[in-house]
Amino acid sequence: MNKKYKICVYAICKNEEKFVDRWVDSMSEADYIYVLDTGSTDNTVDKLRERGVCVTTDIIDPWRFDVARNKSLDLIPKDCDICVCTDLDEVFKSGWREKLEEIWQADTNRLSYNYNWSLDENNNPIVNFYIEKIHSRNDYKWTHPVHEVLTYIGDDTEHKIVTDEITVNHYPDREKSRSSYLPLLELSVEEDPNDDRNMHYLGREYMYYGKWNESIDTLIRHLSLPRAIWKDERCASMRFIARCYVNLRRYDEARMWLDKAIEEAPYLRCPYVERALLEYQLSNWQAVEIYCNKALEIKNHAKSYINEPFSWDHTIYDLLSISYFYQERYEDALNNVTIALQMKPDDSRMLKNKMLIENKLS
Repeated sequence: MNKKYKICVYAICKNEEKFVDRWVDSMSEADYIYVLDTGSTDNTVDKLRERGVCVTTDIIDPWRFDVARNKSLDLIPKDCDICVCTDLDEVFKSGWREKLEEIWQADTNRLSYNYNWSLDENNNPIVNFYIEKIHSRNDYKWTHPVHEVLTYIGDDTEHKIVTDEITVNHYPDREKSRSSYLPLLELSVEEDPNDDRNMHYLGREYMYYGKWNESIDTLIRHLSLPRAIWKDERCASMRFIARCYVNLRRYDEARMWLDKAIEEAPYLRCPYVERALLEYQLSNWQAVEIYCNKALEIKNHAKSYINEPFSWDHTIYDLLSISYFYQERYEDALNNVTIALQMKPDDSRMLKNKMLIENKLS
């Protein structure tokens, strides 16, 4: 391959020795690989150096993701043409270097490419969207303490290009703690209270922690911000508010917010499925049927991290099967549980449901 550009990969890491070989194998199409280790106590640093990676160690205190990312970016020589930011739990599909050489133009600043954030046991994407972490060397810095973003600081107009020819798969370490996220999100909102993205993330994080009232208040603040105009994210905030009200057993308010979410983004399945899940919890079987079928009318699966996996997996058919069973429509129940099991064939609960339905029919 004729190399037109000097391409450098950079990353931050801590205690990720189990990912080193797989990651380096994937990144080795680059000319250089630079890693900022932020305090590993395992063999991560030694393994990286054995594989020829340029490693620097620096303890970031107090911890911020943007500071760490910027320090890792500083490791890359100024004459590098293209920078590729990854994490050690990410893997490029092979051939990415050649595709990047073909796509990149002299005036390109940043590339959007395929990111499979979540995959099933067969390596099929569950959550897929575009990510923008391939960029020119001297025109960017990372901002925000957590959920950091690459911010353009160049003098001229930013030139972005988009491709589906380059794909990264994400294989996260499920054992890693995210305990630092909440205080860092609180700091991020304190630093920029008008940033809609981080306000949304903070409200979501409060929800994850079961802080229902704090989540509701924060997500309502998100919806009130002038910059909060992305309908998908606004819909998500409304859905999360509804989830909080469900956990507070305030079901009428949950319904109200799910209705708002549907009105905000009627082209997304997620609010319809969440409404069906609420009605399932309350044993309102006809309503479950109605909202599941409304969700199924939506065929377009947008490339966005906002899309919930349960809107596109077996869940809708499972809910329909249960709702039809309780309405004594056993043929419809059997048809839908059969579809659900095609998507998740080893689910013991649905297999038992199918047997129960078949017994009713016989």
